[in-house]
Amino acid sequence: MKIPIGSTAELGLLIRATRHAHNLRLDDVAGSANVGAVFVGDVEHGKETVQIGRVFRLLDELGLKVIIDIPQSALPELEKLKKTGLKPRALRNKKKTTEGPANG
Repeated sequence: MKIPIGSTAELGLLIRATRHAHNLRLDDVAGSANVGAVFVGDVEHGKETVQIGRVFRLLDELGLKVIIDIPQSALPELEKLKKTGLKPRALRNKKKTTEGPANG
């Protein structure tokens, strides 16, 4: 069944429901997904700042797939990016301070 997800809270509920439906303990799923139990709890409670790579590991462990419904107009750009890839990100310059040592 495909269910639209519009928030981290909705995703968390779906993950928790799936885990419960399979009679899996939170720490067991965490261990097999190679994430911490606190992390799984955070995801299930809709924490917005979790690491997406770890969320994908959790989804994979539960047999859940992410499907994105993109507009038809974006498909040509997506195909182009798949062929060319992204340019490496430029390194950010750290702000240099021009202040000298304090005079005392």
